[in-house]
Amino acid sequence: MSSSNYRRNEAAIRKFRKELMDMVDDIREIDKRVLNQAVNEGAHPNPVVFTIRNGPKVGEVVSFKVSSPGVGGKLRESWHKLPTRRTAGTLETEMVNNMEYASYWNYGHRIVTKKDGPTKGFVKGTHVLEKTQNYVSKRMIALFKKEVEAVQNRHDQ
Repeated sequence: MSSSNYRRNEAAIRKFRKELMDMVDDIREIDKRVLNQAVNEGAHPNPVVFTIRNGPKVGEVVSFKVSSPGVGGKLRESWHKLPTRRTAGTLETEMVNNMEYASYWNYGHRIVTKKDGPTKGFVKGTHVLEKTQNYVSKRMIALFKKEVEAVQNRHDQ
């Protein structure tokens, strides 16, 4: 074996290792960025999607984009994302809402006409938290794919 081939191969391997480690460093940053972006988008979904409950178009699903997705009542304004943290090899964050009626809105509640009176009906929950969780999960897949492709393109040049 000639020493010139050995030196060229050794240099090529060193270069490959350096490029690989640079790529790994870029990928390590993706998970936190993607999680934060997906959760922030989930807190104020755009487009808005709902099913019509009354009128001639009952049951039709309506979807539209709003120009200011942060517009809403006190319940919507009260959603907050806690700081992202790394635990045991995973990345976690939480969405919290400190409005006292948030759980009733999300899970539903019974209707009574007077204190300690009989139950007159039940209001179904909107399950906003579960819908947001599903949206964030789907959005993370798309964002991860986009970010990984960007890293690959950056390092393939």
